[in-house]
Amino acid sequence: MSAKDVFHEVVKKALQKDGWQITHDPLSISVDGVNVSIDLAAEKLIAVEREGEKIAVEVKSFLEKSSAISEFHTALRQFINYRGALRRRQPERVLYLAIPLTTYKTFFQLDFPQAMIEENQVKMIIYDVE
Repeated sequence: MSAKDVFHEVVKKALQKDGWQITHDPLSISVDGVNVSIDLAAEKLIAVEREGEKIAVEVKSFLEKSSAISEFHTALRQFINYRGALRRRQPERVLYLAIPLTTYKTFFQLDFPQAMIEENQVKMIIYDVE
C-alpha cells in the first residue's frame, strides 16, 4: 500500500472515530462537463432536531519534502476548484484540506502559506501519521 493510501486511511479512520459516517470514498462531482473526485465525503448528525452536517475532505500527504511549495500550489489549486464544484452541486457540504501534522508544524507555519490559507479561507484537518 502506498504512503498516500495509508494517509487516506488514517484520515478516514480519524473521521469515523470522531463520529463521522463516510458516505463517499471518493466523492465524484460533475460540473459543466468537468469531473472532479474529492477523496472523502462524510456526514455527522449534530442533534436530533437539526439537519446533519456534511463535509468533503481532500487528503494531501506532502511526501516530497524537497518541494513543499510545489505540493502546496497543487493542493491549494485543487482545494479552490473542488470548493467551486461543491458550491455548484452540493452547497450544503463544507470542504476541508487534510494535511500531516509534521507538515503543519513546519511548512504551514511560514508566513506565505499561512497568508494563502487565510486569504483563500481554507478549512483544514491536521492528521498525525504516527
